[in-house]
Amino acid sequence: MRHSSVRGEGATARTTEEISDGGTDASASVPPPRGGSRAARRAAGRRPTRRGRRRVLRWVASVLSLLILGTAAAGYLYYRHLNGSIQTDALNLGETKLGGSKPNAFGQTPLNILLIGSDARDDEANQSLGGGTSTFNGPPLADVQMLLHLSADRSNMSVVSMPRDTILMMPKCTEPGGKVHPASKGLVQTNESLQRGGPGCTVAAWQELTKIPIDHFMMIDFKGVVSMADAIGGVPVCVEQNVHSRTRDGKGSGLKLPKGTSVIQGETALQWLRTRYGFEDGTDIGRTHAQHQYMTSMAREFRKNAKLTNPVKLNSLAQAAIQAMVVDTGLNKIDKLYDLSVELKKVPPGRITMTTMPWVYSNKPGMDGRVEPMAGEAEAVFRMVREDIALDGKGSGTPAEGASPSPGASAPGTAPSTAPTTAPAAAPAKIAVSVRNATGGKDGAEARVKNRANDVAALLVGKGFTKAGADTQTGAEDTTVIRYATDAQAADAGALATALGLPAASVQKSEDVGGITLFVGKDWRSGNAPTPPPPAPTVAPTSAHALNGDNEGACMPIQPGFTW
Repeated sequence: MRHSSVRGEGATARTTEEISDGGTDASASVPPPRGGSRAARRAAGRRPTRRGRRRVLRWVASVLSLLILGTAAAGYLYYRHLNGSIQTDALNLGETKLGGSKPNAFGQTPLNILLIGSDARDDEANQSLGGGTSTFNGPPLADVQMLLHLSADRSNMSVVSMPRDTILMMPKCTEPGGKVHPASKGLVQTNESLQRGGPGCTVAAWQELTKIPIDHFMMIDFKGVVSMADAIGGVPVCVEQNVHSRTRDGKGSGLKLPKGTSVIQGETALQWLRTRYGFEDGTDIGRTHAQHQYMTSMAREFRKNAKLTNPVKLNSLAQAAIQAMVVDTGLNKIDKLYDLSVELKKVPPGRITMTTMPWVYSNKPGMDGRVEPMAGEAEAVFRMVREDIALDGKGSGTPAEGASPSPGASAPGTAPSTAPTTAPAAAPAKIAVSVRNATGGKDGAEARVKNRANDVAALLVGKGFTKAGADTQTGAEDTTVIRYATDAQAADAGALATALGLPAASVQKSEDVGGITLFVGKDWRSGNAPTPPPPAPTVAPTSAHALNGDNEGACMPIQPGFTW
């Protein structure tokens, strides 16, 4: 296998790459940027001590195995005076609130972080990196979406990408200023979610589809990709043949690499992450797989090398990260970013699993080339994340010696800032519950079971919920869910779920109900309890195209006609 070092090769090729919906190719990964000077360090008031540098750099080397996130936090820690410049946006603009990740029996809480790559071309730095001029200063697209799941015991990490050509129903999203984006009446491409109020609507769309509670998001733009690769001195990537991403009519990213492994950085790194024509079958799916190879390789580079030993580089990285990154309000302070990074650095690359949401090509009219979640297998991946099951099939770690189940307790490896804090539940007899008949399911293939709300309300009364009653309103749910209106009702809703043997994911905060409301779904058409789901899978399906973080042999297949 031939090795070469590529430093900006093909940087002048900045043509528009057409995508299936007639736009421009705008894929970007999630890494942070560069910029800044020695002046920023002087502005800090004093030179960092050698001890301080060693402590920060030691932390950087391990934290950056988290791909992109830890780098930004490392820079922030080094330059606390930039704290007030962190850009923030609302976490969730949708109506369904899942209440954040819940602790396990040992008080350990998983973390779900949505990584968003924006194609925004609203400044000179991003515009200079290519793409069609018609997109400058236009509405951005969420062209990279990856859900990062950090296990409750911090033993493993799973990343699930959603292809940007995925079509789904968009939820209603309401901006903080009051502007309302109604729920879509038909299927919409997922990357358009960013135009419906910002990253909070992308989060809402993910939660609506997956029922996974998302604790945080981090959004990065184009220039962040370039500076990250520069900061670490390049990222090794591999292609099975010589490749040149350029079609006869001028489409493509312009990426040109020889067969084998090349170390890429700068604009060539951006070209790699944007390349569609030339990888695999020339679709967005191949691009997603290339992004996974890049990110796992980046993680290994940070583990192997101490490239960020220069405080000036840290300064440059920190300042540029602030300019290019937007986070939710739960991560808008240095100490919050640091706490998060401490958790992320605990996972070795060998327990990082990169996957793609299982998908199928859509057969809907007018949706040629678009994809939809694969029935059964996409839900299997989502369920594994919801239930904190490692996608690599290796299971979780072992609780600390002497640990004992304690649902309300904190434990090493728990992120206190994201753990739910609620008052104790009231006695069942004091909890008012409205029961709605939703047994027809979302597809409406079966009629609702008559008097089902009355029957279940009577069952609840027998369990001590004497304030339970049937609602005249109905619903349509495939699985039984409990929705509540205010934070003060969260614990009571949880107590109801426990009494019925429902999982924590079945409890949701929603603006559509006035109080605690039990929607009796298609899974509970008869009997005293919902039909239990089949056993959860123990390893991701092959359709998820899993890539392990320790796999240094990954190499991208090349699309016929794109070799040189």
